[in-house]
Amino acid sequence: MSEPIKIAYLYEDLMNTYGDSGDVKILRYLLENDGYQVQVDNVSLGDNFSDNDYDFIFFGGGQDFEQTIVAQDLQRHQATLRDYIEAGKPMLAICGGYQLLGDYYMTSDGGTIKGLSILPLHTIFKADSRMIGDTKVKTPWGEMTAFENHSGRTYFDDNSNLQPLGEVIEGYGNNPEDKQEGVHYKNTIGSYSHGPILRNENVAKAIKEMIITNYQTRTTANKPIENK
Repeated sequence: MSEPIKIAYLYEDLMNTYGDSGDVKILRYLLENDGYQVQVDNVSLGDNFSDNDYDFIFFGGGQDFEQTIVAQDLQRHQATLRDYIEAGKPMLAICGGYQLLGDYYMTSDGGTIKGLSILPLHTIFKADSRMIGDTKVKTPWGEMTAFENHSGRTYFDDNSNLQPLGEVIEGYGNNPEDKQEGVHYKNTIGSYSHGPILRNENVAKAIKEMIITNYQTRTTANKPIENK
């Protein structure tokens, strides 16, 4: 029996707002339709994992209280996630998960939630201007529609290294000024798009192909060399 495709779902029990778990369910469905077995592991508080064991990492959104708890535990995985992302392996981070890949999240009282500082970006909470509603975004794989609901405004600190996931046609995206949605760095995607985002077949298929490529690379590297 061939080895399954392995998905790490970070803090599934704490970071799953607005149906973000649907993204994992959609990918599982598409991969199983292609004949692959799929294993999804919940990596939560106190758990350890190796970046070399997984073909895809998903990190959903959460409420502020849960996000604060997760941010503290998440620091243990900083080196693991940095190595995974820099190696060009696929990851999808939604809303709070996206924010925590950056340097910090500034709260309404001026305090900060420390991020992983893997991507050069930061987020500022604006309680008086919530960004909510349907969105339409032009991505490298075509248009996608989704739903956003966030008070955090995300800004890139190094535009030379980061590219947005797409151009906002309708809605807000990262913030009201830039008309950009999410981030696309190597094969890591961050987004404010709920709905789930992978109800967009074009985006789902693109990520599916990234996962299959990483799976083939991982399983080939782990295959023992036969003696002749």
